[in-house]
Amino acid sequence: MPQNTEVNRQIVLAERPVGAPTSQNFRLEDAAIPTPGEGEMLLRTVYLSLDPYMRGRMSDAKSYADPVEIGAPMVGGTVSVVVKSNLKGFAEGDWVVSLGGWQDYSISNGEMVFNLGKEPAMPSWALGIMGMPGFTAYAGLLEIGEPKPGETIAVAAATGPVGATVGQIGKIKGCRVVGIAGGAEKCKHAVENLGFDVCLDRNSPTFAQDLKDACPDGIDVYFENVGGAVFDAVLPLLNPHARIPLCGLISQYNATSLPDGPDRIGMLMGTLLVKKIRMQGFIIFDSFPNLYPKFAADMQQWIAQGKVKYREQMVDGLENAPEAFMGLLEGKNFGKVVVKVGD
Repeated sequence: MPQNTEVNRQIVLAERPVGAPTSQNFRLEDAAIPTPGEGEMLLRTVYLSLDPYMRGRMSDAKSYADPVEIGAPMVGGTVSVVVKSNLKGFAEGDWVVSLGGWQDYSISNGEMVFNLGKEPAMPSWALGIMGMPGFTAYAGLLEIGEPKPGETIAVAAATGPVGATVGQIGKIKGCRVVGIAGGAEKCKHAVENLGFDVCLDRNSPTFAQDLKDACPDGIDVYFENVGGAVFDAVLPLLNPHARIPLCGLISQYNATSLPDGPDRIGMLMGTLLVKKIRMQGFIIFDSFPNLYPKFAADMQQWIAQGKVKYREQMVDGLENAPEAFMGLLEGKNFGKVVVKVGD
């Protein structure tokens, strides 16, 4: 059933996953369309963002944000249209970026909502290159990575919305950029369309040696969003005073236990100490709450100049969000995944 004005379709968390999420963890329900009270507005979802962090919200383990409750709609960033407003600064017909979640309609008091106006160009981009992923790449690389001309930047998930942006900003800053992605098609895209100097297939049996060969002068900045075997290959190549912005560990999100093998904590700590490496985790809007205007101005200019390119994977229909999300966690996506929920 498509989006309509009679019911509020919701995809709720049916049960918490053990390991990788399955279709059993989600349930499509119909609810009443809510009514906004004083100081509130009713939003209709047009686009829904799918992002790896959502896997953590499905778990009840302690984290930087509260978990999704069983039976509650899945959380997520949305681009929505204001249906009715009792809130100053927002009018019927305005397009907004909000946290409406996996549903057709949501109520908002305006907190963490950005007004895009009546006729925004490419509104879904506010969930990608002009939104949280683009901002994550910009702030993490420039504020923590501090790249300098001539340095080598390595970035995993190089064709995802964060990694692709990191690499392109790195080239703008005069660096050599080495991408890491899953598969020959993604690596070709990173080099030919995004301008990376080289991109390596993380699935290659010779990946560790390939990375070493591609970084003859070592790695000065490693933008970490994957972890696992990719980081194992990166660690010995890090130069003294290297910087590691850490925004995600997608390889570990479905893990139910620690990985097998020797304890590598000592080696990690020793490398950080001896090489005086800075490794810093960050949550974008918590860590850099005042940087967004500068990011938006820079990114709009770079896009207009053709210095930054963006790829979006559009999925049609709210009912297809669970399958698309599970594919995202398996690396099946190519670019930023957005669900078209309504017209």
